[in-house]
Amino acid sequence: MLRARVATVAVLLPLFVGGMFFLGQIWWALLLLPLLLAGGREWAALAGFSRNGNLAYCGILAASAAVLLWGGELHRSQQALDAAIFGIAVAFWFLLAPLWLWRGWRLRDPLFLGLTGWILVVPTWLALVRLQQWPWVLLAVLGVVWVADSAAYFAGHFWGRRKLAPSISPGKTWEGVAGAAIGVAVYHALVWKLGFSVIAPQSAGAAALLVAVLLPLSIIGDLFESWIKRQAGVKDSGNLLPGHGGVLDRIDALTATLPLAALAVPWLLLRT
Repeated sequence: MLRARVATVAVLLPLFVGGMFFLGQIWWALLLLPLLLAGGREWAALAGFSRNGNLAYCGILAASAAVLLWGGELHRSQQALDAAIFGIAVAFWFLLAPLWLWRGWRLRDPLFLGLTGWILVVPTWLALVRLQQWPWVLLAVLGVVWVADSAAYFAGHFWGRRKLAPSISPGKTWEGVAGAAIGVAVYHALVWKLGFSVIAPQSAGAAALLVAVLLPLSIIGDLFESWIKRQAGVKDSGNLLPGHGGVLDRIDALTATLPLAALAVPWLLLRT
């Protein structure tokens, strides 16, 4: 399993990072489109859609992506449209998702679940597309989630005792959360010191606040997908990525964090 995980990362990570830095926005968006559709397909399966319903759902996601990518380019309200999409996602993750987890909702309404899946995957894809114009910043934001996930895993493995949400994800602990917080704090300090303080020196406090908010959002994203999988009775969202499970298993924390980053980063970088 470990070798499969490492091999998958060794193949996909260079392609992902290379595309982030060297592809034009349209080609970058098209490169990410299969991941969008794979995530949508996995969500449709978790939601219990039929085979035809799954195909139709993926078609809706692809059409949405096309409208957001090319329709926005042709219209002066592109920024307003993007902000609305990201705002809807941010509201979901700040308000509805925590309530969903707290109340333990077991919803099976196809329309509601379909809309929820759209909020998960489409704004995430769009955020990756829009933030690519600042590739180093995008990589730094992704690093927050990756560091949090890794630090939580190791801290929980070695010191984990108190369960964070045993009815949702028994493996997660409060010690893991503490490890993630420490890891992200160290990571942010290093990244800021090594270059980002030059990019936006007037945004130090706001950047630290953003990172501090991204951490709990990443945990909520992880827990939310775990709850949906538990409701569907599966361990992984899919088997597309050897050693990792499905696409949703890899982007669960990103679905909750990237929309907020897409709203905040332009403001941080363009402040005067």
